[in-house]
Amino acid sequence: MPDAQRNLPNIDYDREKVEETVLALLWLTLDGHRRAWKSHDWGVLDQLHERGYISDPKSKAKSVVMTEEGEQRARELFARHFGVDA
Repeated sequence: MPDAQRNLPNIDYDREKVEETVLALLWLTLDGHRRAWKSHDWGVLDQLHERGYISDPKSKAKSVVMTEEGEQRARELFARHFGVDA
């Protein structure tokens, strides 16, 4: 699926860095049998909520809502870490 259809940032970015980072985050949630959760660490999500970047992750929803500040910060971090010039 093209990036525009997946609502990805309108910046040129290093896809290999993104793939490596996702793999590293999967490692963060590994159990003792090489199985990893497809979601993020709950402690980290709680911290992001406390900082005002996302809605409360403790709900039945399978997603969180980014605040305006969270979206701006996420975009800055994405460009810094994954932009072609990074």
